[in-house]
Amino acid sequence: MQRPILIIEDDPDISESLKYNFEREGLTAITALTGEAGLAAALNERDPPSLIILDLMLPGMSGSELCRRLRREPATRRTPIIMLTAKASESERVAGLDLGADDYITKPFSVRELLARVRAVMRRTDESKGKTYEDDHLVIDFDDIRVVCDGGKVKLTNKEFNLLTVLAKSADRVVTRQQLLDHVWGYSYYGDARTLDVHIRRLRQKLGDCGHCIETVVGVGYRFVGCQRPSANGA
Repeated sequence: MQRPILIIEDDPDISESLKYNFEREGLTAITALTGEAGLAAALNERDPPSLIILDLMLPGMSGSELCRRLRREPATRRTPIIMLTAKASESERVAGLDLGADDYITKPFSVRELLARVRAVMRRTDESKGKTYEDDHLVIDFDDIRVVCDGGKVKLTNKEFNLLTVLAKSADRVVTRQQLLDHVWGYSYYGDARTLDVHIRRLRQKLGDCGHCIETVVGVGYRFVGCQRPSANGA
């Protein structure tokens, strides 16, 4: 059974238009006009959404607050979220993405572009499913969103886990900086690329003794080398 796309948007014209266009593409869609209604629909155990379109400017519970709540809930912490808003500054885009959104699109927008973003996010989500990585010291459960280093659980943010997932699934291959930005922040990200370096540094710190599993390839990107051996070049 196809899981629906949940549209949380307080403008009924936009909401119904998106629903109509998704259904024309063969996708199931449901709508919610408030943050509270959106939260209830997102946590519906019988029919959980496959993806959430989230307007930031909502009555009552704001889109930002709702995004934080969704990322704290076990049932929705990995559900893809595309933020939809009139706010277009770089700082606002970065703030939205750092809340845990997978992509960000500003109003007014092209329905065709939004559909392309939806397909891209769903494709990235499908690619991240399944399989567990395990070596002498590190375990990554991609389905259960769980990381363990030397028997101790590692608590990561959504972005940090996504980064680790992309790197681990390309083990021993260089992943360029642009590829990481595309996969984790979405192809619409035009912010400071140093954001990636900050997240990698935090990820290594949280991994502790397993932090050397991520190797820096100077001028290119990063490579996941695992934890069977210390990394000589993991600066």
